[in-house]
Amino acid sequence: METFKISELAKEFDITTRSIRFYEDVGLLHPGRNGNTRIYKRRDKIRLKLILRGKRLGFSLAEIRELFELYDTNQSHAQLHEMLRIIDDKQAMLQRQIRDIDAVMQELELAKARCEQALNNTETQ
Repeated sequence: METFKISELAKEFDITTRSIRFYEDVGLLHPGRNGNTRIYKRRDKIRLKLILRGKRLGFSLAEIRELFELYDTNQSHAQLHEMLRIIDDKQAMLQRQIRDIDAVMQELELAKARCEQALNNTETQ
């Protein structure tokens, strides 16, 4: 079975070992131990990748934990509905953010065009 040291995961994901230990402290990762050395399995590596991706997408650690718990248990009808609700909420939030980003980008383009026009006007005078 493939295993990883904390330093290997930190280097691969470009995060600190402290961050990885924090995710362990809050119950998102569950490495084995060999004395004082943490031994991470492939499952932990995948979870770490999902944690970091979830954070980039705006998921809270509580939401990530909830998704992990739903995944880890025998998924009942109610759990699957809850997972769908969480996904729908996150998709709606991300769509709002996309619209907001598009609006800001348009405003920045207009401001940039005005600045360039003003520079052109002052250079021709």
